[in-house]
Amino acid sequence: FGIASDEKFVITTTNRKEITEENFGELVQDGVTLYLLQSVDQMLLLATKERIDFLPHYDTLVKSGMYEYYASEGQNPLPFALAELIDNSLSATSRNTGIRSIQIKLLFDDSQGKPAVAVIDNGSGMTSKQLNNWAVYRLSKFTRQGDFESDHAGYVRPLPVPRSLNSDISYFGVGGKQAVFFVGQSARMISKPAASQDVHELVLSKEDF
Repeated sequence: FGIASDEKFVITTTNRKEITEENFGELVQDGVTLYLLQSVDQMLLLATKERIDFLPHYDTLVKSGMYEYYASEGQNPLPFALAELIDNSLSATSRNTGIRSIQIKLLFDDSQGKPAVAVIDNGSGMTSKQLNNWAVYRLSKFTRQGDFESDHAGYVRPLPVPRSLNSDISYFGVGGKQAVFFVGQSARMISKPAASQDVHELVLSKEDF
């Protein structure tokens, strides 16, 4: 790598966890992306990409939740799909010490691409590992264990208060990915962990599948 013998450097994961002799076996596995940096908090000079591999049939992802939404008691199913997306933001902002901000934007400007629904919040954000896990089908935020890092670590499900900001409002529990593909053809997730300078972005699309 052209590193001088007297130059100090660190090797980290994309979550900025430094690789040491003690955690090497835990953090370094086949397919993992590593950074070679001068310090753990060094600013990245370029954007990096990491491929996420999982093998469900694309129907499993883009058609899951359809039964629940179409069987939504004869009501318009779109609000239930939006509720799934808002539910993620409610979980992410549940431990905010200040204001909880959740915005829903409907975008119809053709110059910016196809019409889209954007849900924006000021929650805790996700690390690269948490964002990867969000992409994996049927990996519940409440049941992730072992190598899986929850996207809402420490979140405690509140007591049920029907359709309240103090409760989960997910109606069918089919998850954000299925809700996204009920509404449209692709999902773009952009997240910055509160304690990190890195911004992580994930794109899932029906075309790619």
